[in-house]
Amino acid sequence: MAVAAALVLVGCAGPSPESVAGGGAGSAPGGTEGGPDPVRTGTPELSVSEVAGGFANPWDVGVLPDGRVLVTERDGRLSLLSGATAGASVTPVDADFSDLLAEGEGGLLGMVVHPDFAQTRLFTTCQTHVEGGTPTDVRLVTWELSADGAAASRVADPLLGGLPINPSGRHSGCRPTLAADGALLVGTGDTARGAIPQDLSSLGGKVLRVDLATGGPVEGNPFADADDPAQRLIYTYGHRNVQGVAVDADGEVWTAEHGPSTDDEVNLLRPGGNYGWDPSQGGTVGGYDESVPMTDLDRFPDAVPAAWSSGSPVEALSGAAFLDGGQWGDLDGTLVVGALRGEKLLFMTPQGAAVAEVAVPEALDGTYGRLRAVRLAPDGALLVSTSNGSDDRILRIDPL
Repeated sequence: MAVAAALVLVGCAGPSPESVAGGGAGSAPGGTEGGPDPVRTGTPELSVSEVAGGFANPWDVGVLPDGRVLVTERDGRLSLLSGATAGASVTPVDADFSDLLAEGEGGLLGMVVHPDFAQTRLFTTCQTHVEGGTPTDVRLVTWELSADGAAASRVADPLLGGLPINPSGRHSGCRPTLAADGALLVGTGDTARGAIPQDLSSLGGKVLRVDLATGGPVEGNPFADADDPAQRLIYTYGHRNVQGVAVDADGEVWTAEHGPSTDDEVNLLRPGGNYGWDPSQGGTVGGYDESVPMTDLDRFPDAVPAAWSSGSPVEALSGAAFLDGGQWGDLDGTLVVGALRGEKLLFMTPQGAAVAEVAVPEALDGTYGRLRAVRLAPDGALLVSTSNGSDDRILRIDPL
């Protein structure tokens, strides 16, 4: 069953250009048969349909070249959907997750389908790892899906290891996304340890820029000449718990990040930038002091200010993706961010280095509960997962 949604503006900091909720759902004159798709004008209403259900905390989705969809579930299940449209069948994929730490916020987390999947059948997951019952790290693992889609085997274990882990699973982060140049961008969590976000020898509380084939640093990384191998992988630092990484049409990288009791953030990344989270207060306090600002401009005057901040209460931001395609009309280029605690989708309008305006589709405001994965399918549709713990669903959002 599909439902229609309109956009409703909500408050946000920043300038207020013409409302994205304004305008009709008209279209430009249609193209000829076999020609380019018509470009819509105005703001379309949205159609929300259920692709498949029966999941438990689906963390991420990845669309294969043939239109089928891989889904990761936090407790260590991998499924293959027959398609990305309503009523898709769900087939379990046999994969060995016996070394998974499925605890708290940890488990089988984000994933990316490799751009050459049609030839290699490769995809990469983020997962928390145990050895002999002892939590060891958060790692990236590359898998090969069998020709029939029934099983997956590891081909690089790990592609990259050594990301810090909290035995409770707290602040595991680990959202991978492909950059415009093919590099693998990985948002990580600080594992609730105060010194980690500012520690350039640690991969926690960072966004990493990694070679998808080797797991090593990519040419042009901001700390490429560092003596420490870990530092060479770092793209940005000073983050708390990055949950969404999205790349816009110009190749700019944006992240969605959990704040403590206030100030979830959306950030526009600058290579080598410090995003100002330091719950150790420069190492002067022990533990994890969450009373500090998310972006501490007093301690770090050169820190990069947030493009958008939630204030209070927090939304518990999660996955993020940019709408792309003429069918979206005035929504083309909108940053869509899921909210767990807020139980909504936030449609954000970037303007320069800031978010100028935020709107919320009515039918995705509290209707489906917690929303986690947000990914754009190759056909331009938006795929979103719920994360309520039982009978979770994969939703498809199209412009009408």
